[in-house]
Amino acid sequence: MLSLIKAFKASVIFVFLILSPLSASKVVLISYGNLLIPIMLSDTPPVIPAPTKIVITKPQLQTTMPSETYENAMTIEIKGQANMKVYVNGTYYGVLDASGLLNVSLNLSGVNGVKTFTIVLKDNAGNTSEGLNISITKKTDPKFSIAYKGLSFYHEDILTESYVLKPLSDSTFNTLTGNTKELIANKLLGTLFFSYSYEKLKEKLASGVFIQNLVNDMQGERTDKVWLESTILDNEKFRQRPNNEQEAINILVRFYAMDDLDSYYFENWMAYILTQTIMFSPAYELESSHAPNISRVYNRFVRMIGDAHGLRYTTYMHMMSDDNWRRFRSPEDNGREMLEIFALDMNDAHVPIVGKALQNWKLDPNNDTLVIGLNENREALSLFNTTIYSGEDFYRELSKSDVLISSVTKRLVTFFFPTRTLQKQAEISQAIVQSNPETWKDILLQIILSEEYLLHTQRPKSVEELFFATAKKIDFKHNDYTFHQFKRQLEEMHQATMKYKLGKSTRVPLDTLSFANYHKYMREQVFLRVHDPLFEELYNAWQRRGWNPNFIDNTHFTLNNSDEESSLMSLIQYVFHVMLSRDARADELAFFKGHMMITSNNVLSVRNIFNILRDYSSDLERQEELRESAKKNVTILVLDYLSRLKEMYTFRKVD
Repeated sequence: MLSLIKAFKASVIFVFLILSPLSASKVVLISYGNLLIPIMLSDTPPVIPAPTKIVITKPQLQTTMPSETYENAMTIEIKGQANMKVYVNGTYYGVLDASGLLNVSLNLSGVNGVKTFTIVLKDNAGNTSEGLNISITKKTDPKFSIAYKGLSFYHEDILTESYVLKPLSDSTFNTLTGNTKELIANKLLGTLFFSYSYEKLKEKLASGVFIQNLVNDMQGERTDKVWLESTILDNEKFRQRPNNEQEAINILVRFYAMDDLDSYYFENWMAYILTQTIMFSPAYELESSHAPNISRVYNRFVRMIGDAHGLRYTTYMHMMSDDNWRRFRSPEDNGREMLEIFALDMNDAHVPIVGKALQNWKLDPNNDTLVIGLNENREALSLFNTTIYSGEDFYRELSKSDVLISSVTKRLVTFFFPTRTLQKQAEISQAIVQSNPETWKDILLQIILSEEYLLHTQRPKSVEELFFATAKKIDFKHNDYTFHQFKRQLEEMHQATMKYKLGKSTRVPLDTLSFANYHKYMREQVFLRVHDPLFEELYNAWQRRGWNPNFIDNTHFTLNNSDEESSLMSLIQYVFHVMLSRDARADELAFFKGHMMITSNNVLSVRNIFNILRDYSSDLERQEELRESAKKNVTILVLDYLSRLKEMYTFRKVD
């Protein structure tokens, strides 16, 4: 006889098996409310089928792998089942696209030798494929030993682990709150003139190795340069006009057209940053400079950085060029400026010395061409603790000196940390110099990955940082005149690219007129313009320019068909996260509710023009049109509001 069993609460499901001493029958007691209901089971135990094993196909390598390489990174293409997650050596990397393909950058930096990688695929349930094993031998390229009179032509980048200026690690990054991670990720990407759609950003953040994956991505090259350059020069898509410094416009277009944050993108970004400064500005505002100087200087940096030339040699080549002499045209002027710019040497006593070394150098005023005569100096001159004779000696010894590294570092630190105190700038510069940088990447990547920059520095965004990142977030569509207008507006904002003799003395001018033009351009030409898909192929139509309605597709936010208000609030919050990396505050939501909702007969409802669930069931096609129009109206109003906030134009700190 069964003993009395105390009743369990109704919420508990209890199964109790009792074996009868007289038979093998089983009694199951199932809790139902306060009752226990006995059920007799058969003597034959139930057969529980084994779960069906899901087989994930082993990924296939689509790239022909060399047995050895000199490169620090290699991009390979793998193929597998569509939408599978890809893991490289146990670390999440990305997702195979709908065709089952993904480009993967393998990090080969560090100690030479055999590098091994295991790539597996996983589904959302955690089922894992067999691993694809890859190995390749990394060697040092003999070119890194090439030098002339002590000036090395090439240098390898130092490892991020060797940075003295502390980088933000993934472990520290992952301790931040969700909103703060979005903020810092967008700060890093925006600094690079880049961003992802909100869904892709969340996917990358979920990997747990956002920063390391970003660094890995920037080591491999995946850009189709043939397609890219032919697209930029396509007169139908991007109007070509030689009377408007088309060279500068093409450079701006390149950042818009590049979809992949790879090594080629990063090389272009570094070249762009350098040519905005006093160090390397092409200075097309000068009569002696010309539009081709823009592409000559910029393209030279892209190529030389891509070929692993060190910062000393690239500086030397620039100082020796016609482009440099078109800025500073006499021996004394050029010598003085090179000392001040690259050595922070303001000692007037040194000017006659370099003037004599450069006595046979001049810029021909008729053709603005550098001419180096045969009447070179034969007298020994003392500078940089060594003896020089010629202009070539001066430029070479300046490039070899320790003061070059400290000077260019200081100028770039000032460029990225304009709001920090002089003492803090000096501390940051010293930390970078202590890491012994020899390439532009050693300095620039160290700056933008640092905790000092990402966590502790607040500064205004340049218009390039805001425009290009926003364009990626909202899938902004251009017409053939967009970038001619952009270049002209940069000049109106006093942020013209590569124009000024001394570079951008103030990276983001905040005087009333400059900032008014900045705000006006972003608000009227970006935030409030909506692309019309009917004009997708008509690049000369003004209706083509604007953000893509797909930016606010229903899949991007929570659409509750039985709740107009919550659906509206979800759309607003989505736009806030995309643009500002934060939730809308209660007072902001109240503001939007007050404008978009109305009370009638004591019932609060959404106004028709903002009702993204508007009912028009008599004509479903018309209903869809009205709902899409309402979404655009909501988004335009939110973007208009956001365009007036200081934080839209600011890279914020988190401490």
